[in-house]
Amino acid sequence: RYIAKTNFIMRLVCSKPFVTTALLLSTSSSIFLPTTLAAARSTTVRATSAFTSSSRFVSSKRSVTPSRSVTSSSVVFLRTNNTFSRKHNYYRQTQQFKMSSTTTATTEKVGNRVACLQFPVTSSKSTNIETATRKITDAASKGASLIVLPEIWNSPYATAAFPEYAEVLPEIGATIEDGSSSIEYGPSSKFLMSQAAKHSLWIVGGSIPEISGDKIYNTCLCIDPTGKIVGKHRKVHLFDIDVPGGICFKESDTLSAGDTFTAFDAGEDFGMIGVGICYDIRFPEYALVLCKKHKCNILIYPGAFNMTTGPAHWELLQRGRAVDNQCYVLTASPARSDPPSSEEGKYPHYTAWGHSTVVSPWGEVVATCEEGESLVVADLDVSKVKEMRMGIPTGMQKREDMYTLSEV
Repeated sequence: RYIAKTNFIMRLVCSKPFVTTALLLSTSSSIFLPTTLAAARSTTVRATSAFTSSSRFVSSKRSVTPSRSVTSSSVVFLRTNNTFSRKHNYYRQTQQFKMSSTTTATTEKVGNRVACLQFPVTSSKSTNIETATRKITDAASKGASLIVLPEIWNSPYATAAFPEYAEVLPEIGATIEDGSSSIEYGPSSKFLMSQAAKHSLWIVGGSIPEISGDKIYNTCLCIDPTGKIVGKHRKVHLFDIDVPGGICFKESDTLSAGDTFTAFDAGEDFGMIGVGICYDIRFPEYALVLCKKHKCNILIYPGAFNMTTGPAHWELLQRGRAVDNQCYVLTASPARSDPPSSEEGKYPHYTAWGHSTVVSPWGEVVATCEEGESLVVADLDVSKVKEMRMGIPTGMQKREDMYTLSEV
């Protein structure tokens, strides 16, 4: 009866082109949870577990409870097959698939699979590296070929903390062997390079504070599966805001701004990937240059939006950049953490919004999570980028007799 009921539900859900069925999992019971994307974005998995051969589908109503707090680590899987309908409506037909979440079983790598890591950040750099190790290993076991870490994942997100946690970072072209030369790179970059080589992954390494001369930058390292640095992005637009009744934060108190566009070629499965960091996503001109000049199929923004701007703009901006450029947009945020309950920490506590996300070229959220520790996994089809750009050819319809966009 369970199987019959489940088959009926799945046929019903999958028959509606505008309903996306995601597969939410986490690591403490023995069930699959088919649920609509809306539910995935607004509910918390309460009864969850490792996959076993006896796992069964259950109604999301019996296992998902609306809540704003995530009490367990969860992972969202989504495989998409996008197409245009006869009525020119772009929709997704999702396919559920079973994967092992046990620590011993490893899924074969899938060339077009991405994973956005969302995990809590502490004041201990070594603890943060241990957490990142666990999440990268988990992503690799799920078959990911490209992973994205959060913004400032090795340090508290506080301007006063950046100088203490800043590291000397390698330049483009550096390899793991270079780390043993006269230039001593910091532990975070060595860790990212070694993990990329160990798991044969593309890594967009979130961001970490970088010290270069007398300047400190908010920097993302992009690493190929051999451990070689193929991209280095210094945050171009510094997060200097003062929202009345909301948040006041000025990165420029400590950080310097970068001045380069960052893109790298990630091979046949992904093509060109453009990188920005958090506040960079608010500037469509930066993204337009990446896609116009560098022909990016994917834009990636490690970010740490807050409780003021996150609910209002985080998803909106991702969908906006995806629609502007007709490409995939990926984001990875730190998980939300509570401020110290007893005594204040050394640095002011920053509360991240979370909600790491994957958005399609049509501007649809194809995979996301809530605010707690999570792993968001999705299979991308970059052929849909070309399909979108041919179907709605805005890139060829610019009025360059009226306006132009150029890289200085």
